[in-house]
Parts: sequence; C-alpha cells; structure tokens
Amino acid sequence: MDNKDSEAEIHPLKTEDVKAQENHENSVERRIVSKQSSRLSRLSRWRTAAFFISLFLCLIIVFAFSFIIPCPERPVSERTWFRNYDNAVAYQFLAIEDVNEDKVQDVIFAFKASNSSSSFNRSCLDEGSLPSPCAFVAAVSGTNGRALWERPAAEEIEWMECDIKQLGEAAVPGCLVVGKPVSLTTVALRTGEVLWRQSSDFGANYTVLTPVSVIPDVDSDGVQDLIIFIATGDKVSGLSLKIPLQLYDASPKNIVDLPDLENHRVHSKGRITYLLHYCFLCAENSLYAYSLKDLYSAATGMEIKLPSLEQDPQWEKNIDRTTHRLSLLSSGDIRYLAKIPGRSRENILVVNSEMAALINAQNLQTLWTLNTSRVFFFFLPSVQWDLKLNSRAKSPGPATLSTADHRSAFLIWGEYQVPGNETVTPLQKLYLFHPSYTNVLLELRNSTDQIIAFNATLFERSRHACYVLLRGPQPSEEPGPVSLMKRKLKEDVSESRVIWLSQVAVDSEQYIRDRLYRMRFHSRA
Repeated sequence: MDNKDSEAEIHPLKTEDVKAQENHENSVERRIVSKQSSRLSRLSRWRTAAFFISLFLCLIIVFAFSFIIPCPERPVSERTWFRNYDNAVAYQFLAIEDVNEDKVQDVIFAFKASNSSSSFNRSCLDEGSLPSPCAFVAAVSGTNGRALWERPAAEEIEWMECDIKQLGEAAVPGCLVVGKPVSLTTVALRTGEVLWRQSSDFGANYTVLTPVSVIPDVDSDGVQDLIIFIATGDKVSGLSLKIPLQLYDASPKNIVDLPDLENHRVHSKGRITYLLHYCFLCAENSLYAYSLKDLYSAATGMEIKLPSLEQDPQWEKNIDRTTHRLSLLSSGDIRYLAKIPGRSRENILVVNSEMAALINAQNLQTLWTLNTSRVFFFFLPSVQWDLKLNSRAKSPGPATLSTADHRSAFLIWGEYQVPGNETVTPLQKLYLFHPSYTNVLLELRNSTDQIIAFNATLFERSRHACYVLLRGPQPSEEPGPVSLMKRKLKEDVSESRVIWLSQVAVDSEQYIRDRLYRMRFHSRA
C-alpha cells in the first residue's frame, strides 16, 4: 500500500490515465451488455410471436376439421336387415368378404332369376349367350343390406369360391364360378366385373368334384393356379388350370386320368382336400393321395423343379405307388376330410362311419380317435357329453365364432327333444353352445322356412358378431321368394330359451343369458 501511494504521489497523471482507461473499458462492457440484452429481448419477442402464431394456426386447423370440413360418415351397422328377391331360387352358397373395403364384412351369394334386383336392373341377356333365367352372383353391404353389385355368371352354378386372392392379369381378389354346362367364370370381388370366362366340354354325365383346390404357383409366374377333378362315369380326371388363363385345355393330352379310382364311388361334394402339396380324394372305403409334382408331370410330360413342391418322404412311404392308396384309416365309409391347424403344421381330421381321428401331418401318427356312432360334442380328446339333435335332410351345417377367452361358440341347427317327448314338429331351431356352460343350450330362434345356406361371422373386427340366413326354394324347385337376412347374435341371446342338459342348474337362466349376452368375440385373422 505504501508503494502504491508513493507511486501515485510520484506519477499522478499515470493514475488518472489508468482510471480513465478502466472507466472506458467499463463503458464498453456496458454497451456490449446493453446490445446483447437488446438482441435477446428482440429474439424473445420473436419467439413469443412465433409460438402464438403456431398456436393460432393449430387452432384454425383443428376448428376447420372439426366444424367446417365434414368428416366422411361411416354407415351405422344395422342390427337386422333383409334383402328380398321375387320369382327366384337360391344356391347353397354364402361367402363373407369385405367387398367395398369399409372394414365391415359383406355378403356374397348366388340366385337364379330372369332379372337382377331393381337396384341394378340387369338381365341374363346382358352377358351375351346366357339363357333366361340364369344364375346371378350378388354382393350386398354388411352394414345395411344395400346391393353393391349383381352379375349374371352362368346358366347354372355347380360350385363357387370367393376367397381367391389373385385373379386376372392385375392379380385382383375375386370369385371363381364353375357353371353347368361346364364354364369357368371369374368375377372381380370389388366391382363384380367378369375378368374372364371359358367353356369346356367334358362329355356327358360329368361331375365336378368339389372343392376346386387353389394350389401354389407351379410355373413361377407370380399368379396362383388351380386344379379341378372331373368324374365322368367311373373315370376320374384331374384338370390343371391357370389363373387368369387355362394352363392346360380340356384336350385329352392335358387331362390326367386316374385309373386307380375307376369303379370306386368318389364323393362329389366336399371330399377333396389339398394339404402339403398333395391332393386327397375320398372314395368309398379308401383314401387316395396324389402329389402336385406327379400330377404336373403327368399333364405336361415335364418334371417340375420347384423346391416348394417337393414330395414329402414320410408321406411317400405310406402311398402305394401303383394305386395311390393311402394306408390311413382305410376301413369304414370316409365321410369327412379336413385340415386342422396345428402348432407346427396343419393336421388332418378323418371321419368315417365308425370313428373320427386326428392325424399328425408330419409323422402320420394318430393323435386321438373318437367313436362317431352318435352326434356328440367333445373337448379334445375326451367326451364331455353327447346329444341327439333331429335335423332335416337339407338342414344347414354348424358354424363357430371365436371368443375373446380363446374358445369357440357353436351355432347348430336341429331340434332338441326332451327325453320321453317324441312329438315331431316341422320347426328348425338354432342353438348356441359355449364351453363355459357345458350343460346348457340356448335356443335362439326357430323357423319353418327352408334354409338354403347359413353362416356366422364377425362383421367388424373383434365385435358385431352376426349370422346370415339365405332362405327360399332351391334350383330343383319352383321359383318363389328368396330372402337374405343378417341378424346380430346378441338380439337373439337376450330373448333365448335356456335348455338344461342335466338336472343340475348352477346359475339362474337370466344370469346365463346376461353373461352370454356380454360375451366378447375375437377375430381369427
């Protein structure tokens, strides 16, 4: 301190210069800080303005979409709707597909009449050479029964399939119609337009063995192929077809005769199954298997070299190379053959007059067998109870609905008679069974009308479970009124009659109705 004071006394001007310099530096710093503060203030104001402008624009957009721009109205699915056709007959066919892509399933069916409904006012003459009356294929909306399209397709319909994913040159989804006399017609699922139509001559007294099998792309062109089996008298032939065009025409060189099936009665309906690149045919007491590789080679004279269609060694060991007979439950009249989903691959359910058996498709081992001498309900692999239902000769088959608890609800047509009461009535009754109540049947509805086709499905994903009824005369009968009806399942559950299958009543009838009314369903796909 003494030194500084001394220095100040000795150099007084220098001290003043230092103070002046310090003051200048402080002034410069203040100006810099002031400028920075001004810039930050202006930036903050711009940020605030940008925030409020963005918020204002967002509010305008929300307001526009909420009040000014109308949102597309989605039709409300009606609980019940009807569609009626006069002076017509109905075919035993119902398909459930989303035709108009509104995420609600629609209904496709077939009827025979001189004209379509008034919605389209089409006639058989619109398709050229078709006589009148002719067979129409129609699609109606699942929401309200409105007709989406109607198209004359054939003189008579022998078989029809609507879950083919690739049809036509554009590979669009559609329906394949097998007509009689023999004609093949493909109809676009979305529009109902005919993609292509071809006629063939298989001679007199032929029968198309159904179902027609959709097989893999055997010639690697990216489009699915078909195989059709034709029975003429005692001869069974296989005809391989191409979508959209025929791969092999109906000339003799391209039809594969199956002489080992001669003199055997091949079932004409629902007795052909395609699995693991093999076609299985039921004929009286035997089961026959043909590999697609063998059929392709026989039809073309060429060896197929697709790894995806290679023959299975395990299956080949059990197929007789001469007769193609499969040594698998060969005793008894085989009534039913179906693919059943398994954990690793599909299994085969074989039902004959004596028993039902589930076969492991990988090693051909029998997983379980059951006696089928009576109509029964079972939970694999043990029988819980059996039940006899009186059914008409042409009564519709059962349907299932998958529920949210990973079980299935069963819908069955027939008539349950209380033991001791043998009164015969003309009523057809629809029953609901769910595994949560193994001793209860719900009688949903009864009808004296002739039911041609029946199906049950979820019209909207994981909700809106309904069933569809097609009623009226069949093609072999005189024309009359044809009716297509969709009804929500819950509407019948709430008004159902509870039938106890045993003397033990666990809950009250109203509690059972309420619980099954609240049952939630689950879409398989």
